[in-house]
Amino acid sequence: MPQRSSRMARESRYFTLTMESLRAIAGWAADCAERALPTFETRAVSDSRPRAAIEGIREFAAGNKRTARLRSLAMEANAAAREVGIPAAAAAARAAGFAAASAYTHPLADVHQTKHIVGPAAYAALALELDHAGDASVGDAEVRWALAHAPAEVREVLLHMPARQAGTTRLDLLLYELDAGIRAQQPAH
Repeated sequence: MPQRSSRMARESRYFTLTMESLRAIAGWAADCAERALPTFETRAVSDSRPRAAIEGIREFAAGNKRTARLRSLAMEANAAAREVGIPAAAAAARAAGFAAASAYTHPLADVHQTKHIVGPAAYAALALELDHAGDASVGDAEVRWALAHAPAEVREVLLHMPARQAGTTRLDLLLYELDAGIRAQQPAH
C-alpha cells in the first residue's frame, strides 16, 4: 500500500501544460529578456549568443518546434554570462538564457520550475538595475513592466506551482516579487 500512495503523490505533482501556454510564456520571456539585451551587447559587441537565444525563443513562441537547438541556444547564452565578467551584462545574458529555456518548463508542481517562468524577467530587471549603479527603483520599474505585460497563461501555470519565498539576495527578491505579483493578478474574463 505505501508504494501505491507514493506513486499517487508523485503523479499528483504534475499538471497539464499545453504547448499554447508554453508559447505564451516564451513570448513574454523573450520580451522581458530583450529589454535588457543592450546591457550585454554594449559590453560584448561581438558576442551574439544572448541575441540568438532570444531569436530562437521567439521562433518557438511563433509556432516553430521545440528542438535541441533551442536548448543549445539557452546554454550558449548562459556561457556568455559566465564569460563576460561584468555583472550587469552577465545578468542580461542570463535573462536571454532563461528565456530560451522557458520552452522546457516542466509541468511539475515544484518551486524550482517557477524560475523557468519568472527568471527571464527577474534577470532582466537585475541587469538594468546593475547597469544603473544598483538603483533598485530601476529594477522595481522593470518588475512593474513585466507584471503589466504578463499574459494570463503565465499566471495559470504559476498557480499550479508552489509560491516562491523572498530569499536573501536581490535576485531572490526580484523572483519573489514577480511570482507574487503575477499570482495576485486578476484572471482575464
